[in-house]
Amino acid sequence: MKLVSWNVNGLRACITKGFNDFFKSIDADAFCIQETKMQEDQALDINYDGYYRYMNSAQKKGYSGTIIFTKEKPLNVTYGLGIEDYDNEGRIITLEYDKFYLVNCYTPNSKRELERLDYRMSWEDEILKYFKNLEKNKPVIYCGDLNVAHQEIDIKNPKTNHFSAGFTDQEREKMTNLLSNGFIDTYRYLYPDKIEYSWWSYMRNAREKNIGWRLDYFIVSDSLKDNIKEANIYTQVMGSDHCPISLEIDF
Repeated sequence: MKLVSWNVNGLRACITKGFNDFFKSIDADAFCIQETKMQEDQALDINYDGYYRYMNSAQKKGYSGTIIFTKEKPLNVTYGLGIEDYDNEGRIITLEYDKFYLVNCYTPNSKRELERLDYRMSWEDEILKYFKNLEKNKPVIYCGDLNVAHQEIDIKNPKTNHFSAGFTDQEREKMTNLLSNGFIDTYRYLYPDKIEYSWWSYMRNAREKNIGWRLDYFIVSDSLKDNIKEANIYTQVMGSDHCPISLEIDF
């Protein structure tokens, strides 16, 4: 099974920059998208043959939002965490299948001056509770733009970014806590020393210079460790400030 995740930074804009070509060529079983920046009525014509579509939009127009395209119809679909403070931004979709849950997530950014760091910390606590509750039934596959570079290897300039959103000690500790509670960062599990990034600023030719951050992840329940076959970061694929990532997992 091939799963793909991509923060497209506006789906309509990304479609004009080659999204459809990548979508068709990768032939994913499920394709998870973050930061769609769309309402339901703006996506009526965005469909792909052979795929079911599930969409969660933010109340605020042109902001956040998630979509999953999946070949296999899920047993159940859940939108959000069931917490009003978090569910008005369209950040979570959960699909239930026979053997696992697939969770597509666009994690809140702590923003400049870390003005939203407290909100982010509470979000992380609730996400962990949510996953542990799901795991009572079956394993979890969690993907998306998680807005954190977990280790120094995951960011080009760690020394100058310790107080930057996405690389604060607090955010990194929350990721460490998640992984220590029975979850695996699939890319780092397969490639403990490999340096690749999934996001680059639009400023100062950062992508051309490869001054990047690894912010996008596939994280799975520890019980799926032996099912992991491959994890990729498609650094050559343009269309957004993020690039797509994938997980191949065998059931």
